[in-house]
Amino acid sequence: MTTSTNGPIVQLSDVVKDYRQGNVDVHALRGLSLTVEAGEFTAISGPSGSGKTTALNLIGALDKPTSGTVQLEGADLGQLSRAALSRLRRDRIGFVFQAYNLVPVLTAYENAELVLALQGIKLKQRQERVMALLGEVGLSGLEQRRPDQLSGGQQQRVAIARAIAANPAVVLADEPTANVDSQTAKKLLGIMEKLNQERGVTFIFSTHDPRVMERARRNIHLVDGNVRSDETSS
Repeated sequence: MTTSTNGPIVQLSDVVKDYRQGNVDVHALRGLSLTVEAGEFTAISGPSGSGKTTALNLIGALDKPTSGTVQLEGADLGQLSRAALSRLRRDRIGFVFQAYNLVPVLTAYENAELVLALQGIKLKQRQERVMALLGEVGLSGLEQRRPDQLSGGQQQRVAIARAIAANPAVVLADEPTANVDSQTAKKLLGIMEKLNQERGVTFIFSTHDPRVMERARRNIHLVDGNVRSDETSS
């Protein structure tokens, strides 16, 4: 896969996404164009049905557009094979989901280590990186607990550690604060903001949560599958 380090991390150009839901044709995105540069801390917001989760799924190579192009680090995702897309999701994209999506039979350590193991990283290097990350997200001493032994906020911290373990180009966070209380949401956002500022991790959020929008330095608001406003704070 040929990539460029000079252009935007993410670029959507005139992206249309249509699908059928029952007997209804849904026009999720209607010519959406946007770019995200390295190091951004960006929220994509909008009412239900505005296309924000669809946009995140396309950026994450979990779906394909009906028309238009989606590029990650200069590579046109529509031109990549299934195997190449799998490698791209593993190596260059971190995912943080609303429902955590941890493997229930694995410990916090094993969940955070999983991508590195799939990449074939040597054991000692995996151990050093994962232990440091779990400490960084406030889970020191909880490494051997399984998801059912952790609170919702702790599970989301494991998911954050897993998402950044492989040093991805971008982390996509789909409603990451939806299932936690206000104090936990504040702590999680603080962790992600620190990772963004100190490590340069690029975050793109799909969210309804005003707390996420307040912390984001760029807010892209979608309505009916297109950009209604795009504001950057200093």
